Amino acid sequence: MKQTENSRRCDARVSRARQMRHEPTDAERVLWQHLRHLTVAGSHFRRQATIGPFFADFACHAALLVIELDGGQHNEAAGLARDAKRTADLESRGYCVLRFWNNDVLGNVEGVMEVIAAAVRDAGPPPPTPPRHASHGGRGARAARPTAKPDSMSAEKQS
Repeated sequence: MKQTENSRRCDARVSRARQMRHEPTDAERVLWQHLRHLTVAGSHFRRQATIGPFFADFACHAALLVIELDGGQHNEAAGLARDAKRTADLESRGYCVLRFWNNDVLGNVEGVMEVIAAAVRDAGPPPPTPPRHASHGGRGARAARPTAKPDSMSAEKQS
Protein backbone atom coordinates (compact mmCIF):
# COMPACT_ATOMS: atom_id res chain seq x y z
CA MET A 1 0.00 0.00 0.00
CA LYS A 2 1.51 3.31 -1.08
CA GLN A 3 1.53 6.14 1.43
CA THR A 4 0.38 9.54 0.32
CA GLU A 5 1.73 12.84 1.59
CA ASN A 6 -1.42 13.36 3.65
CA SER A 7 -1.31 9.93 5.28
CA ARG A 8 2.18 10.27 6.76
CA ARG A 9 3.52 12.84 9.12
CA CYS A 10 5.68 15.35 7.26
CA ASP A 11 8.49 17.20 8.93
CA ALA A 12 8.58 20.69 7.42
CA ARG A 13 12.33 20.85 8.03
CA VAL A 14 13.04 18.08 5.51
CA SER A 15 12.39 20.20 2.43
CA ARG A 16 14.49 23.06 3.89
CA ALA A 17 17.37 20.66 4.67
CA ARG A 18 17.14 19.23 1.14
CA GLN A 19 17.26 22.74 -0.34
CA MET A 20 20.29 23.61 1.81
CA ARG A 21 22.08 20.43 0.67
CA HIS A 22 21.55 21.47 -2.96
CA GLU A 23 22.90 24.99 -2.35
CA PRO A 24 26.09 24.54 -0.27
CA THR A 25 28.58 27.31 0.37
CA ASP A 26 32.05 26.89 -1.15
CA ALA A 27 33.44 25.85 2.24
CA GLU A 28 30.65 23.29 2.76
CA ARG A 29 31.28 21.83 -0.70
CA VAL A 30 35.04 21.48 -0.08
CA LEU A 31 34.62 19.98 3.39
CA TRP A 32 31.94 17.54 2.22
CA GLN A 33 34.26 16.19 -0.47
CA HIS A 34 36.68 15.26 2.30
CA LEU A 35 34.19 14.19 5.00
CA ARG A 36 32.39 11.73 2.76
CA HIS A 37 35.64 9.76 2.41
CA LEU A 38 36.65 9.89 6.10
CA THR A 39 36.98 6.33 7.38
CA VAL A 40 37.84 6.85 11.03
CA ALA A 41 36.07 4.56 13.51
CA GLY A 42 33.25 3.82 11.07
CA SER A 43 32.22 7.47 10.95
CA HIS A 44 29.35 8.51 8.72
CA PHE A 45 28.58 12.17 8.30
CA ARG A 46 25.31 13.71 7.17
CA ARG A 47 24.90 17.16 5.61
CA GLN A 48 22.35 19.62 6.95
CA ALA A 49 21.23 17.14 9.60
CA THR A 50 18.22 18.15 11.67
CA ILE A 51 18.96 18.01 15.39
CA GLY A 52 16.23 19.48 17.53
CA PRO A 53 15.18 22.79 16.00
CA PHE A 54 18.52 23.25 14.22
CA PHE A 55 20.22 22.24 10.98
CA ALA A 56 23.78 21.12 11.66
CA ASP A 57 26.09 21.76 8.71
CA PHE A 58 27.54 18.28 9.25
CA ALA A 59 26.80 15.66 11.90
CA CYS A 60 28.13 12.24 12.80
CA HIS A 61 25.42 10.78 15.01
CA ALA A 62 27.47 7.74 16.06
CA ALA A 63 30.24 9.96 17.43
CA LEU A 64 27.78 12.65 18.62
CA LEU A 65 29.81 15.20 16.70
CA VAL A 66 28.53 18.34 14.95
CA ILE A 67 30.65 20.44 12.62
CA GLU A 68 29.63 24.03 11.97
CA LEU A 69 31.20 26.25 9.33
CA ASP A 70 31.05 29.96 10.07
CA GLY A 71 31.30 32.93 7.75
CA GLY A 72 31.91 36.55 8.67
CA GLN A 73 28.34 37.13 9.91
CA HIS A 74 29.05 34.76 12.81
CA ASN A 75 31.67 37.20 14.15
CA GLU A 76 29.08 39.92 14.86
CA ALA A 77 27.34 40.25 18.23
CA ALA A 78 24.01 38.81 17.02
CA GLY A 79 25.75 35.90 15.28
CA LEU A 80 27.86 35.12 18.34
CA ALA A 81 24.76 35.07 20.55
CA ARG A 82 22.88 32.76 18.15
CA ASP A 83 25.88 30.45 17.89
CA ALA A 84 26.24 30.28 21.68
CA LYS A 85 22.56 29.36 22.08
CA ARG A 86 22.79 26.78 19.31
CA THR A 87 25.96 25.23 20.74
CA ALA A 88 24.43 25.02 24.22
CA ASP A 89 21.35 23.25 22.84
CA LEU A 90 23.40 20.76 20.82
CA GLU A 91 25.68 20.06 23.80
CA SER A 92 22.63 19.50 26.02
CA ARG A 93 21.68 16.75 23.55
CA GLY A 94 25.10 15.13 24.04
CA TYR A 95 26.82 16.46 20.89
CA CYS A 96 30.31 17.92 20.75
CA VAL A 97 30.36 20.97 18.47
CA LEU A 98 33.39 21.88 16.36
CA ARG A 99 33.36 25.29 14.67
CA PHE A 100 35.60 26.30 11.81
CA TRP A 101 35.82 29.54 9.85
CA ASN A 102 35.04 29.19 6.16
CA ASN A 103 38.46 30.61 5.25
CA ASP A 104 40.16 27.92 7.40
CA VAL A 105 38.35 25.20 5.45
CA LEU A 106 39.15 26.81 2.10
CA GLY A 107 42.80 27.50 2.97
CA ASN A 108 43.72 24.50 5.14
CA VAL A 109 41.24 21.67 4.65
CA GLU A 110 43.87 19.05 5.59
CA GLY A 111 44.40 20.69 9.00
CA VAL A 112 40.63 20.90 9.54
CA MET A 113 40.28 17.22 8.64
CA GLU A 114 42.99 16.29 11.16
CA VAL A 115 41.04 18.02 13.94
CA ILE A 116 37.80 16.29 12.85
CA ALA A 117 39.44 12.85 12.62
CA ALA A 118 40.91 13.29 16.12
CA ALA A 119 37.48 14.27 17.47
CA VAL A 120 35.89 11.16 15.91
CA ARG A 121 38.64 8.94 17.36
CA ASP A 122 38.29 10.57 20.80
CA ALA A 123 34.52 10.03 20.76
CA GLY A 124 35.12 6.27 20.67
CA PRO A 125 32.41 3.73 20.04
CA PRO A 126 28.89 4.46 21.22
CA PRO A 127 27.94 2.94 24.57
CA PRO A 128 26.47 -0.56 24.37
CA THR A 129 22.72 -0.85 24.28
CA PRO A 130 21.48 -1.96 27.71
CA PRO A 131 19.70 -5.31 27.82
CA ARG A 132 15.95 -5.13 27.48
CA HIS A 133 13.84 -5.99 30.48
CA ALA A 134 12.24 -9.44 30.34
CA SER A 135 8.79 -7.87 30.17
CA HIS A 136 9.82 -6.30 26.84
CA GLY A 137 11.14 -9.45 25.20
CA GLY A 138 14.66 -9.36 26.62
CA ARG A 139 16.41 -11.60 29.12
CA GLY A 140 17.41 -8.95 31.65
CA ALA A 141 16.13 -8.13 35.16
CA ARG A 142 14.25 -11.36 35.89
CA ALA A 143 15.67 -13.99 38.17
CA ALA A 144 18.10 -16.12 36.21
CA ARG A 145 17.30 -19.78 35.82
CA PRO A 146 19.86 -22.10 37.37
CA THR A 147 22.26 -23.52 34.80
CA ALA A 148 23.89 -26.09 37.08
CA LYS A 149 22.17 -29.19 38.41
CA PRO A 150 20.79 -28.99 41.97
CA ASP A 151 23.18 -29.83 44.82
CA SER A 152 21.43 -33.17 45.50
CA MET A 153 22.50 -34.40 42.04
CA SER A 154 26.14 -33.37 42.52
CA ALA A 155 26.17 -34.99 46.00
CA GLU A 156 25.14 -38.33 44.45
CA LYS A 157 28.11 -38.21 42.05
CA GLN A 158 30.56 -37.65 44.92
CA SER A 159 29.44 -40.78 46.85
